[in-house]
This record gives sequence, C-alpha cells and structure tokens, in this order.
Amino acid sequence: MIKIKYVASCSFGKDSIATVLLAREHNEPLDEIVYCEVMFDKDISGELPEHRDFIYNKAIPAFESWGYKVTVLKPEKNYMDCFHHKTIRGKSVGMKKGFVMPGHCDVQRDCKLKPIKEYWKSQSKEVVQYIGIAVDEPKRIDRIADTKNKVSLLEKYGYTEEMAKEKCIEYGLLSPIYEFTNRGGCWFCPNARDCELRHLRNNHMDLWDKLLELEETPNLIGNKWNTLTQTSIHDKEEQFMWEDRQMNIFDYLN
Repeated sequence: MIKIKYVASCSFGKDSIATVLLAREHNEPLDEIVYCEVMFDKDISGELPEHRDFIYNKAIPAFESWGYKVTVLKPEKNYMDCFHHKTIRGKSVGMKKGFVMPGHCDVQRDCKLKPIKEYWKSQSKEVVQYIGIAVDEPKRIDRIADTKNKVSLLEKYGYTEEMAKEKCIEYGLLSPIYEFTNRGGCWFCPNARDCELRHLRNNHMDLWDKLLELEETPNLIGNKWNTLTQTSIHDKEEQFMWEDRQMNIFDYLN
C-alpha cells in the first residue's frame, strides 16, 4: 500500500494560512507545511520586511506550537541571478535578461516552483498538496480539478477569499500586508499595483532605490521594471512625486 504524505504549500498569504487553519479545525491529515522564500539577493528577502517578520515571528511559531512541522526552502538562485543572467543565443547574445516579463517570470520558475518541485521529488512517499485556492476562483479551481495530488480545502469547505481573510483574523494570523493591498507577492514584482508601490516607496526607500538603480544597469534586454507595459520605476517615481506635491498644495489651500 502506497503511503501518502499530506503537505500544505504555504506563502503565508490569507488563503494558504486559512488552508492550514481549516485542516486543524476539521482534523484533516497534515504532515508538513512547506514555504519557499524567494530572495532578492543572497542577503535580502523578496518578501516585504513586515510580511517576512510576520512569517518568522508569528505564523511559523503558531503552526509549530500546534505540532505541525514547518519546512523553509532556500532556493539556490535569487532575483539578482536571474536579472544578471546573460543570454547565449538569438539576437540578444551577451545581453543581461534584466527585469522579468509579467506572465513569463523566470524568478517564479527558477526561484520558487523549481525548488518546490525538487523537494516533492525527494520525498519517499506520494505527496498530496493542499493548495490555497478559494471557491470564488473558478478558473484556478478548474486547473486542479483533474489532478490527484492537489486539493483545495477552501473549496471543500466552501470558503471564499473574504471568508479566508476572516478566518485568519479570527486567529490573529492575518499578514500586515492586507492593510494596504489584497494580494501578496515579492516587493520587486512587475504586477504590483500603485498602492503596493507607494507602500514600498514610503516605507522601504532602501528597496525602492534598488529598483531605481537596477534600471540604470546597461546592456539589459528587459530595461524597465514592467517590460510588458514598458513602465519604468522612474516613471512611477515621477508620478508619485507629482501626486505628493499636489496633495501638499491641496492641504495648504485648505
């Protein structure tokens, strides 16, 4: 008889945390919680500092206090490795890849999905993954409908994204990122919305400055922060600067 290992893939966003909470409440089998920390470089995390602090100082200790094993994967490659990778074929031979293209993210492929897949393959037992997909995400649910090794407990127990958020609040395990956005992601992600970029600029100027500096790197294929829309971080810097000035003038007039 094949032994099965039940594992929760956890980003420590609301949906994946709610998945662990539902497993605990309903006595679902859960042998391990696995988190892969994407890194910007060898020292700086790809997580926003407040989210990383929440992960290591609040969420993981809570899970471990309930008896769950938490495994943190540290990928060999980081964002800067992908950024400075030089192409070896085609018209752009010798150029650095630069900023990733939304929808074709080398960082997600090489720094997150690859180490997770390698970890699954290293297991001696068959692995069933609990995936944090809510019942009101039908397209994502459909993608795992025919798979045997991926299960959504949120779907099983009829949880929407908002219900998942409320469940996290109930346990005091909602990441502080939800104070300014409704999604998680790396702080350098080209899919970041203005509210997320503003938060980065206002609260973590050191990280914001790193993106500005990267756009000054010569010989890049992807030479702007969002290569799909051709939006640069310098564009956003100018936008936010003028918005701030307008707000200050408005405050002065009132």
